[in-house]
Amino acid sequence: MRFPKYGEHNGKHHDAPRVVPRLGGLLELPLYRKNDPAMPIDYLEKILSAQVYDVAVETPLDAAPALSARSGGTVLIKREDMQPVFSFKLRGAYNKIARLPPGRLERGVICASAGNHAQGVALAAAKIGCRAVVVMPTTTPAIKIDAVRNRGGEVVLAGESFDEAYAHALELEKAEKLTFVHPFDDPDVIAGQGTIGMEILRQHPRPIHAVFCCVGGGGLISGVAAYIKRLRPETRIVGVEAADADSMTQSLAAGRRVRLKQVGLFADGAAVKYVGKETFRLCRQYVDEMVCVDTDAICAAIKDVFEDTRAVLEPAGALAIAGAKEYALRRRPRGETLIAVASGANVNFDRLRFVAERAEVGERREAVLAVTLPERPGSYKEFVALIGSRNITEFNYRYNDPREARVFVGVQVASRAESLKLVDLLRRGGYPTLDLTDDEMAKLHVRHLVGGHAPQVAHEIVYRFEFPERPGALMHFLNQMSASWNISLFHYRNHGADYGRVLVGMQVPPGEMGQFKAFLKNLGYAYWNETGNAAYRLFLG
Repeated sequence: MRFPKYGEHNGKHHDAPRVVPRLGGLLELPLYRKNDPAMPIDYLEKILSAQVYDVAVETPLDAAPALSARSGGTVLIKREDMQPVFSFKLRGAYNKIARLPPGRLERGVICASAGNHAQGVALAAAKIGCRAVVVMPTTTPAIKIDAVRNRGGEVVLAGESFDEAYAHALELEKAEKLTFVHPFDDPDVIAGQGTIGMEILRQHPRPIHAVFCCVGGGGLISGVAAYIKRLRPETRIVGVEAADADSMTQSLAAGRRVRLKQVGLFADGAAVKYVGKETFRLCRQYVDEMVCVDTDAICAAIKDVFEDTRAVLEPAGALAIAGAKEYALRRRPRGETLIAVASGANVNFDRLRFVAERAEVGERREAVLAVTLPERPGSYKEFVALIGSRNITEFNYRYNDPREARVFVGVQVASRAESLKLVDLLRRGGYPTLDLTDDEMAKLHVRHLVGGHAPQVAHEIVYRFEFPERPGALMHFLNQMSASWNISLFHYRNHGADYGRVLVGMQVPPGEMGQFKAFLKNLGYAYWNETGNAAYRLFLG
């Protein structure tokens, strides 16, 4: 993908650049005409003059020795989790509000958010002394509502989704003449986040190979990139998204903003369906590369940061670290410096159970396998002998067939390469083996359901859903279902998140599949068809 050169915008060149001296050489800066809406914003000037430090702190740039040793370079972590609201969002919110004229401050500000932006707006407004209305979905957990109220925000609950809350916020904005504080697509918000880039260059004057930022709507990376690329254009700017919420990645690839139909919610702080107009423009100009990581990689990154710093990040807060690890694995940067922004630490304690379960898989230190053993004396002993000195982390089995036993087993390994060698060893030893390490349904559900074959169940189809964690979510599901469809399988576990992961088997006659597709469309929940999943066939079908 070609990125426009500095001084170029929408394929057209601006006025001839002026050359100004800076330490270590010359830097070309575009010449901007003041107050000309047709010309781009001078983000260097906006960031240098940003007002953030009345409430924000200059966060440290911490060494990550264990991560550095594994990556082959020097990994540094920018600790935005140490802000008063445990997230970088405070910077942009305060800079936006602090720049409002007195008349607008008197009327107050409004935002729509169920997360870190809400707390940032509430605290920023309280510091300045203006009213802050925060519209949150009715499904928002009480802990988040209380956090906003404790920081002085007026909470308005509206709608069951963010989109509905956002629409209501826009109505209140007009009705009460409030000023809307956008979470990312606003030049003052972007400039506030850009002060992170300013701090990075001040704290690390030596060469930096790459800076990694999580990407939701794009406000953080836009501000950081706009600053760093103007002063150190040789430093690579890398955006990191969750693989199931990759709106910026798809948009940059398409050359236009792409609206996602649905996004995964594990990294909920960065789960944005549609990136901002201004942030997309800046990312096209300044971002060198995008990296996508899965849930397991995010969990592994949370564990890595804990081991190096004893900090516990939220999933979105660990995205940049997961991306830096993936980048290092591909590029093998020898002795070069990689800086990752730890963007937040507002994590529900109950979610840590799920993170701990998946971290070993994400680090490729656990192999999850389905192994077929002959039902004869001694077969288990022979199987364990092939495993050798490796630690068995899980072993699930229930008698089903007089000839074969199918076991679900987890084995501790040193790397993905060792996992593949183990699979090959078992197969050569006469044990048919299926590698389920990357199978989401197997890791979420099947390992807790092993032994439930039901050959007498006719016309069973199996779907994986994400239910919102709120009263009535299951009843809504049942009310949408046809009364003639029998539920033949149901598995749910609470993962401490704002949504639940549910596996459902239903008996739907072939002639009613059209009706079933309409049911999925009207339900409004994220879903995946798992009927053909190998783990389901082996252990449950």
